[in-house]
Amino acid sequence: MRICITLALAVIAAGISHSSAAQTPAPGIGIVIMHGKGGSPTRYVSSLASSLEEKGYLVANLEMPWSGRRVYDVNVSVAEKEVESALGILRSKGAKKLFVAGHSQGGLFALYFGGKYVVDGVTAIAPGGDVGNSTFREKLGESVALARKLIAEGKGDEKTKFYDYEGTKGITPVTTTPAIYFSWFDPDGAMNQTMAVKTMSPRVPVLYIGPKGDYPGLRKVKESMFSALPSNSLTKLYEPDSSHLNAPSGSRDEIARWITEVGSRVNPTLQGTPASGHP
Repeated sequence: MRICITLALAVIAAGISHSSAAQTPAPGIGIVIMHGKGGSPTRYVSSLASSLEEKGYLVANLEMPWSGRRVYDVNVSVAEKEVESALGILRSKGAKKLFVAGHSQGGLFALYFGGKYVVDGVTAIAPGGDVGNSTFREKLGESVALARKLIAEGKGDEKTKFYDYEGTKGITPVTTTPAIYFSWFDPDGAMNQTMAVKTMSPRVPVLYIGPKGDYPGLRKVKESMFSALPSNSLTKLYEPDSSHLNAPSGSRDEIARWITEVGSRVNPTLQGTPASGHP
């Protein structure tokens, strides 16, 4: 596990950059960006990251454990540490206000993270991958039960074949340890979206992006998920005219505008509090 953490932190450091050719300076604002399930920093979130860098933001475009290459190589707690580390590096580069943003599963993880750690704002772009919904429980119930059984038998660290689910791809195999798998797919755990939005810190504003061309299941729950967020005057629902996959690029101007607005406000509840860490 120590080797996995070292490699993951190396990936984080490599993903952090600051463009010297900034077009519109945004001094002191840092953003962690997380891709969707099976994705990577170079795909659907790439243009968003580049656009923000060009505007002068400090950006960490991370490869997360749910990427197509990593395939759940570490548990949720280690993933939290990866984001914490990236925020720390951004702070060391001069960021005074820190945001986390994510697309699809990355958006859900951003919401989860914002409920546990002190950040200045969360951008959830077409959040998905809710393991607590009825479809996931039906499709992955046997895999979750197997992981739970193996953990109880003391075999939580033995690599095993499980399954993941995505609406457009169906069921796909995942080989990881029962302990890691359960940390991600426990229907009452970190990736339960209803729990994530309800436990969001009311101090942290959210830009919830629900594209008009999103997948039907995500469009169906968009209003209820947004309404479940705690009240904050800066929390906003934005509905771009884009598809699920193109939502990051289709929202980049609004994301920059909102982050700049939120970053310019003084949040008295966060003053004197580390920008990364438990509230």
